[in-house]
Amino acid sequence: MLEFYEPGAAIVQDSIANAVARAKKANKSVLDFMLDAQKLALDEMFFFGNEFLDRLRIETHLVGEFSSKMAGADSVKNLKTMYEECGQHQIEFVRRDSERLFKHGERMIETASSLFNIRSKD
Repeated sequence: MLEFYEPGAAIVQDSIANAVARAKKANKSVLDFMLDAQKLALDEMFFFGNEFLDRLRIETHLVGEFSSKMAGADSVKNLKTMYEECGQHQIEFVRRDSERLFKHGERMIETASSLFNIRSKD
């Protein structure tokens, strides 16, 4: 009677082994995804810190430049010229800052999509 159940036991053992192998692969995939997501979050925090310090440096420079030009202006015509120049500097700064943030957004989207694409292929 035991011989009748031996093929069934082998099938059960194979299915258990397959289930364990799939669980190991799934756990490894989840672990890899979580580590990559953590790396992505840390990279984003590092980028934010650098951007904040860079923006602070540039804004300080612009305020210093504005105050020195304001102190040097001795007539209404010079004040008008100074406001035009400082306005152009501010517009150029905003344009460069927007381009830099747009490029960073593109890199983040590419990185996040590659993170999900790698996991979907496994």
